[in-house]
Amino acid sequence: MTDPTTADLPSFPYHPDPLATGSVVPSDTECLSCGRRRGYVYAGPVYAVADIGHELCPWCIADGSAAERYEAFFTEVDGQVPMDVVRAVAQRTPGFSAWQQERWLTHCGDAALFLGRAGVPELEPYPDAMETLREDLGSLGGTEAFLAALNAEGQPTAYLFRCRHCERHLAYADFT
Repeated sequence: MTDPTTADLPSFPYHPDPLATGSVVPSDTECLSCGRRRGYVYAGPVYAVADIGHELCPWCIADGSAAERYEAFFTEVDGQVPMDVVRAVAQRTPGFSAWQQERWLTHCGDAALFLGRAGVPELEPYPDAMETLREDLGSLGGTEAFLAALNAEGQPTAYLFRCRHCERHLAYADFT
């Protein structure tokens, strides 16, 4: 039998590394959905009628059983994409925690890949992401000062994505 702490996590097409982003963490907690201890739990937001904490395993998210059992979703999709993409992201992909309401970015008619929280150093290699931040912020006064203050571990922070098709980097920012 495989040690649950070393078992391969399920693959998430829209969230390639949920361990690195902190959305999935090591834990010996029993999954509320399947009743198994698999070595990992989901640490992001759950929107459901039932009060669910960090008690769902990534496998029950990946196969959609947690969403079905608890009428849950894990994020909101921001943009016009097919309903099967919305369901794949909202109900079968680990979300992420943001300061305000999370929103999953889209591009080229599909949901983008979530790469993680980002500050200035993480965004420097991606001028296309900085451009989407400028577009998102519009003509607000102090936009450049706001962008210069972005911090992956604090606030304001950006959330970095990459298009699955054209590989353009996208981002949005928020704070409390």
